[in-house]
Amino acid sequence: MYDTFKTYNDQVYTGMKVGGSHNWNYNNGIWYETKESPNKWSFQFDCIKTRTKSAPLNTGANVNTKYHWYIIADQIATKMDANSYTTSMKGIKFKVGHKRPYWKTFSYNYPEQIPYKERIIQILEDTINRLKSER
Repeated sequence: MYDTFKTYNDQVYTGMKVGGSHNWNYNNGIWYETKESPNKWSFQFDCIKTRTKSAPLNTGANVNTKYHWYIIADQIATKMDANSYTTSMKGIKFKVGHKRPYWKTFSYNYPEQIPYKERIIQILEDTINRLKSER
């Protein structure tokens, strides 16, 4: 079950088993971006994502559970015409925290949890170290 404790590399967690996968549709998504410098853009993406196949009965998080992810990705956009691009994105997403429906705030705001900014620094440092080791 979803909330059953699991272990992976000595880390205890709940949720989908490591190795599981989802397929999602991101129809009617809105991507808003602003150029901040010659090679830097900030962006926001909003949409409702839906499963390509229905979830098994009695699985998954409760309705109104929120997840906070940090995404590191490569995006390739290819111009098709004056107003259209094909877009492909590949990357990694890291769970930063979650908020159950009856909680007041995200998990990283509670005592004994890694605070948000410290978790982001940890993710980035681990990613940099991994990239350096792959040279």
